[in-house]
Amino acid sequence: MDSQRPTKLEFAVQMTCESCADKVRAALEGKTGVQSVSIDVGKMEVLVESALTSAEVQALIESTGRRAVLKGIGGSERDLGSAVAMMAGVGNIVGVVRFLQLSEERCLIDGTVDGLEPGPHGLHVHTLGDLTQDCLSCGEHFNPFGRNHGGPGDSERHVGDLGNIVAGPDGRASFRLEDSQLKVWDVIGRSLVVDAGEDDLGRGNHPLSRRTGNSGERLACGIIARSAGLFQNPKQICACDGVSLWEERDRPIAGKGRSKVNAETPAAHL
Repeated sequence: MDSQRPTKLEFAVQMTCESCADKVRAALEGKTGVQSVSIDVGKMEVLVESALTSAEVQALIESTGRRAVLKGIGGSERDLGSAVAMMAGVGNIVGVVRFLQLSEERCLIDGTVDGLEPGPHGLHVHTLGDLTQDCLSCGEHFNPFGRNHGGPGDSERHVGDLGNIVAGPDGRASFRLEDSQLKVWDVIGRSLVVDAGEDDLGRGNHPLSRRTGNSGERLACGIIARSAGLFQNPKQICACDGVSLWEERDRPIAGKGRSKVNAETPAAHL
């Protein structure tokens, strides 16, 4: 189900003066879904409490002409754990999906996936964090209780059944969901998969309906890894390859084009 519960988002934002902070504050305050804004220019830090997706908040900040990088996410209760999946797949499909355990009973899933065909796409946590054969080696839906496939609001469902995300005409699916069965501590090390078609939530007549939701081939996937909560990520530069916080956003996670010393990849102008 869609979530309207506010969370706290910690952004690193390129700011050098109070006028920069004023512009960022003006872009955020008063917007529907934004509850509070705190800015520290010296630390180049913006803390936003909001019911918007992290991508929507980032877009508001960057509408001022300043770059923003999400560094941490947290809820109103004590830190119960957070995770992230960096999604990649067929063609130009890429995305980032974050998990935040809001309470013992509720998990928030906040994400954006680009490059999809417009329309609904099944979203599921799979058992294995194995990408040796791309998404084909991720195993079946995470189903520790041996139940039939269903929708996220059903009691009879796989724990990994998260329903559908919907891509707009531009191919972007931006979503913010809450789930009562998923727990961050149970899914770290597993994988998240986006499918080609709509999940029928176990209500179809196809033989695969009660097994997978008959949502078609696996388009994109990513391993779910532990991520930083609020104020847990002090990194400004990666010691292994010299890539700064700002440069990292425009570079691959690994491989060709990642390292700062690669002559083909120009340094960022801060």
